[in-house]
Amino acid sequence: MAPAAMRSAARSLSDAQPVPFWLEDPGKPAPLPALTGTVHCDLLVVGGGYSGLWTALRAKERDPGRDVVLIEGREAGWAASGRNGGFCAASLTHGFGNGLARWPDELAQLEALGAGNLDAIEETVAAYGIDCDFERTGEIDVATEPHQLTELRAVYEEADRLGLAAHLELLDQDAVRAQVDSPTFLGGLWDRRGVALLHPAKLAWGLKRACQELGVRVYENTRGLELAAAGAGMAVRTPYGRVLARRVALGTNVFPSLVRRVRPYTVPVYDYALMTEPLTAGQLASVGWRNRQGLGDSANQFHYFRLSADNRVLWGGYDAIYPFGGRVSAELDQRPETYLTLAEHFFRCFPQLEGVRFSHAWGGAIDTCSRFSAFFGTAHGGRVAYAAGFTGLGVGATRFGADVMLDLLTGERTERTRLRMVRSKPLPFPPEPLAWAGIGLTKWSLARADANGGRRNLWLRALDRMGLGFDS
Repeated sequence: MAPAAMRSAARSLSDAQPVPFWLEDPGKPAPLPALTGTVHCDLLVVGGGYSGLWTALRAKERDPGRDVVLIEGREAGWAASGRNGGFCAASLTHGFGNGLARWPDELAQLEALGAGNLDAIEETVAAYGIDCDFERTGEIDVATEPHQLTELRAVYEEADRLGLAAHLELLDQDAVRAQVDSPTFLGGLWDRRGVALLHPAKLAWGLKRACQELGVRVYENTRGLELAAAGAGMAVRTPYGRVLARRVALGTNVFPSLVRRVRPYTVPVYDYALMTEPLTAGQLASVGWRNRQGLGDSANQFHYFRLSADNRVLWGGYDAIYPFGGRVSAELDQRPETYLTLAEHFFRCFPQLEGVRFSHAWGGAIDTCSRFSAFFGTAHGGRVAYAAGFTGLGVGATRFGADVMLDLLTGERTERTRLRMVRSKPLPFPPEPLAWAGIGLTKWSLARADANGGRRNLWLRALDRMGLGFDS
């Protein structure tokens, strides 16, 4: 980074608050009391992020008479669900390319299920009056290097061959810059229907309220400490009591699973984001962005960016930091060196916004698995179900995962449970220090590929053959 660019980026961060923008909203609900003593229920949901909230809500919608309890270690939505970018995607497979590589025979079905899932989320937001700034704007994947144009065209042509390109539009340089103007944009692929933008924390809080209205008993500041069989059901110990349940659904994602054998399948990856002050009318006009789409560039180390309801720009991604040993800690939520890099990249993308300042800078951990998309399973003779590994696309895919867990707990064979995606597992990560060394080598190799026209080295090609990967 040139000294002048570094100084300018640093000045833009001088007033940034080290907290997630979304979680500072004045509409944040008061925390609910912790669980004390022993309670009984039909279904216990562990985790108050999207995965747990959708599971509790869908359980009551599917069977209003079911007695459901949800416990959350802090407050609903405080972790990844309240600090992500707010991209609610239809994709269940972390994008078309990843789905095509892993489940080509199921891809059309997975795409249809994903589109139906996103439609159902939009309907739920409306039905329960959840004020979460929901906008079905779509998303543009932009090319900033020539080889990325070739890759985007190949994705479009393959989607068209499979009859899945109805809502896709290839944009040349002039067309993409007419949508959002950056001198770095060479072209793009606009998915007009497959992504909605929203306020992530408001979605979590709205789902919590909807759960309560349907009769779910929600306890916050109640961490699940231990899971054990108890007669024909299960028992989960908490700091001040326990829950006895016929069935248990685990939505703890990045945090250590109460089923120990699941833990090697995920690692925490820290992702970071900046939020600008609201743009003035003139600043917004200089960028365009009249259709308010979400955007992401097509590099391996990619950025994602979007407008908020009050016309701030959220700018995140690029760095994906894996802490040695898979440590999850609040101190890792802040990384000034990444903020400086992100700020410099922001002004390179939008030089016309020079002088804009960032109001918030934050990070958080994402549960990543080696196939980039969620996996599912059961334990304790089918009395416990889990879903994990959403790898950043959990805003939308967790609702699908909730239905999968509920299907598994009832023993139903459904369209969802028959999917090879649902029946298979990713490859687990190796123990330390191999995990740390392997992830570090992968990150270095991905950066090299970005700098060398997308050419993947021997290490990346070997991982491709093994079905392993790493993503932010």
